[in-house]
Amino acid sequence: MFNVLWQKPRNQKIAVILALAGTIAPIVGLHKFYLRQPLWGIFYLMLFATPIPHIASAIEAIWYLFLEQEEFDRRFNDGIMAIASQAPSSQASSSKDSLEPQKVKAMSEALRQLEGLRQEGLLSEGEFEQKRRQLLDC
Repeated sequence: MFNVLWQKPRNQKIAVILALAGTIAPIVGLHKFYLRQPLWGIFYLMLFATPIPHIASAIEAIWYLFLEQEEFDRRFNDGIMAIASQAPSSQASSSKDSLEPQKVKAMSEALRQLEGLRQEGLLSEGEFEQKRRQLLDC
């Protein structure tokens, strides 16, 4: 059951509401757990007695609010929603340009790992973008 909940796409409005709740509620960081960032959620909970996570939650609520839907999906839904919305529905599955499911799965896993490295601070934004383009160009 937990695995099914973990795989559902995240809603931008819910993320904004949870982040705003963290600005006034004693329990802060719920939006981080919701957005599949449990380590950040734990970090926020550890600092709940200080104003730091409350201020960060307010800033993130504003950021999520003004983030475009495609960017939100790319960051927090592993790009699944953005890719699905850009795919033309009339495209035949027998097209020469269609990718094999195994290649798509391997590429999406590589992109997730790359995103994880960027979120952990091991890759700069420039390095991340360069590697991402190299993966997508193959």
